[in-house]
Amino acid sequence: MLTHDKWDEKRIASFMNNQPDYLDVLKWAYQEYQDEIVYACSFGVEGIVLIDLISKVNKEAKIIFLDTGLHFPETYELIEEVKNRYPSLKINMIKPKNSLEDQAKWYGEELWKHNPNLCCHMRKVVPLQEGLADAKAWISGLRREQSLSRSKTEYINKDDKFQKIKVCPLIHWTSEDIMTYIQLNKLPYNPLHDKGYPSIGCAPCTKPVSDQKDSRAGRWAGLSKTECGLHES
Repeated sequence: MLTHDKWDEKRIASFMNNQPDYLDVLKWAYQEYQDEIVYACSFGVEGIVLIDLISKVNKEAKIIFLDTGLHFPETYELIEEVKNRYPSLKINMIKPKNSLEDQAKWYGEELWKHNPNLCCHMRKVVPLQEGLADAKAWISGLRREQSLSRSKTEYINKDDKFQKIKVCPLIHWTSEDIMTYIQLNKLPYNPLHDKGYPSIGCAPCTKPVSDQKDSRAGRWAGLSKTECGLHES
């Protein structure tokens, strides 16, 4: 089994030489890790596509959602719809240990406004660390076209931040590919995507935008921040 501490470039190169596609990568991941791989899903459009693809490979796959307590109502409604559509998938909502009330008491009201990095760390990064505690690998919906920082993402990545292997099956998909798949398969998705939200995170930190070409636009509007910290080393 390929693990973070036994990263094997030759083994990965051998797999890549077969020119795998997204489904090959998913099949490899579940054959390699079986119950020791988790999909961390944000329930954006990429997430919906991956859930549908994963359900075709492993109907009882483990999926975690980082429930910060600050998501849009539409996001929570979508999660319930997905649970009903794929009842055998194991979807686990992971909450931070600190409530929003405690966070406000200790760090001030609306921490996301004056220290968004700390807020993301406590409400997303730490919960993901806990969610991956028993896993050797995790799946992410990163796509290369999303941003410059994601443009070098590979199918199989050594994740030094969480000391895991990170599998990204959709790296070559475009936004058009994603929406075409959703429409062809009649999949549910967050209606906010049709209202100017190319990427959807926590409600206080996500705004609608006029330019939908930038898939990360609208996140932490007015700040240089574009990532919550899950995909940064």
